[in-house]
Amino acid sequence: MRVALDAMGGDYAPLEPVKGAVLATQEVDHLSVVLVGDRSQIEKELEKYSYDKARITIEHTTETIGMDEKDNPAMAVRKKPLASMNVALNLVKEGKADANVSAGNTGALMTASQLKLKRIKGVLRPAITTVFPSKKGHLVMLDAGANAECKPEYLDQFAIMATEYSKALLGTVTPNVGLLNIGEEDGKGNELTKEAFKLLKENEKIKFIGNIESRDMMEADIDIVVTDGFTGNIVLKTAEGTASFILDFLKKEIPKKSIYKLGALLLKPVFKKLKEKMDSSEYGGALFLGLNGISVKAHGNSDSKAFKNAIQVAEKFAEADLVGKIKEAIS
Repeated sequence: MRVALDAMGGDYAPLEPVKGAVLATQEVDHLSVVLVGDRSQIEKELEKYSYDKARITIEHTTETIGMDEKDNPAMAVRKKPLASMNVALNLVKEGKADANVSAGNTGALMTASQLKLKRIKGVLRPAITTVFPSKKGHLVMLDAGANAECKPEYLDQFAIMATEYSKALLGTVTPNVGLLNIGEEDGKGNELTKEAFKLLKENEKIKFIGNIESRDMMEADIDIVVTDGFTGNIVLKTAEGTASFILDFLKKEIPKKSIYKLGALLLKPVFKKLKEKMDSSEYGGALFLGLNGISVKAHGNSDSKAFKNAIQVAEKFAEADLVGKIKEAIS
């Protein structure tokens, strides 16, 4: 499997993407990575490592789309055809790579991915899919921000695509699907959720278990949560902010008293497990689900570990033929 990596995307490019590519290929024997970006900068980073030169190659290009691009994302994508994310996606489109990974500008990557890879026939809207830690282990949530305005039919289709995603990434045999809502009872919510509930309940391609409240997401026996992109993005960022607040609070308070330090020392293994559970880099990145190819969005501040995981997740989706399985499920 060959993954195209936008080596110029993200806050710490090309340092962290290049290191992540080296780590990924060291862990997965049949994986190769094409680093897309400025050859001189990439080669300077590669000099730091010992790696298999047959499995890490460079596709040279000098243009980039910045994280704070002045043009709107769609305009930036069109004005810079040789931008690293465009070139990486072209490799997937042309069959020269099996998947794409980028930590670049989210809006630009979403636009470029749709323009280059196109939607799977029958897919109404692609969705951003993300993974949350949960009591069961992990849960899949979508849409995390691609579609602020949704129709009930979109949510119904999100559930079908996410079912295949959960099977491929998490190995879930029959994923439980819940609809994010303000209450568990049937008939709760606004017009969107009420109509979506009816469609999901009648959908024989999924295992729908009903409404789920956001406070219960990570505690319930649930594998997939579907919602509109506006709500999903708020839930995602609220969760990230809460996790960050808790960790920062503990870091500030523990050093204040000796008894706290002693307690923290005793609980160090527990804190380590908690940090790993809440660490978004563990889950690789967000997949643009519903496109005719694999395009994974890594977090903008990704370090080498996050890039390594994103590359390996992208390879896993390609290996499992996720696109083919979604095509079959949608048809």
